[in-house]
Amino acid sequence: MRGILLRRTIFLALIFCLLGCSERAPFAFYSTDISGADFGRSLALTDHHGKARTLADFGGKAVVVFFGYTSCPDICPTALSKFAGVMKQLGADAARVQVLFVTIDPARDTPAQLATYVSWFDPSFLGLYGDAAATAAAAREFKVYYAKKETGGRLGYVMDHSAGAYIIDPAGRLRLYVKDDAPAEAIVADVQALLAGK
Repeated sequence: MRGILLRRTIFLALIFCLLGCSERAPFAFYSTDISGADFGRSLALTDHHGKARTLADFGGKAVVVFFGYTSCPDICPTALSKFAGVMKQLGADAARVQVLFVTIDPARDTPAQLATYVSWFDPSFLGLYGDAAATAAAAREFKVYYAKKETGGRLGYVMDHSAGAYIIDPAGRLRLYVKDDAPAEAIVADVQALLAGK
């Protein structure tokens, strides 16, 4: 009888030990988890108020980085409208989120143009710009594609560009890639998870 009890005690001790040593399952984001990526670590541009900005300025906040241009006919207004909806759904947590709209068309997107454009979607959004070299450097750092495409239309040219966005966590680490078709509710859940330290 003692042998049976001893074996049961050892068996239960082993089970508890194994349970205690097992790792928790990683959190599953809706967006693509790119934690540990070796890009998207820096950004040095000027905001539409004329203030020099780096990612360090937004420490403690989740930062959404989206590249586009104000004359964009579809992708950019759709994305910014969605991010504005995300901010509304976040409620009080929106104060801990910063949306950055990086122009890939600095020749046309003046600070005044950027200010009018991004503020129309949400007053807290910031438009960022730089000269051609700074714009190219920012796009390279975030692996964003863009190219000028001549047209016969009124604008003279359009800009082809990547359509997704990136989210940086409050500790300043690039964490998520958000596809252009991601629903607002999924982005809200991901941002809330990052704000909670996931």
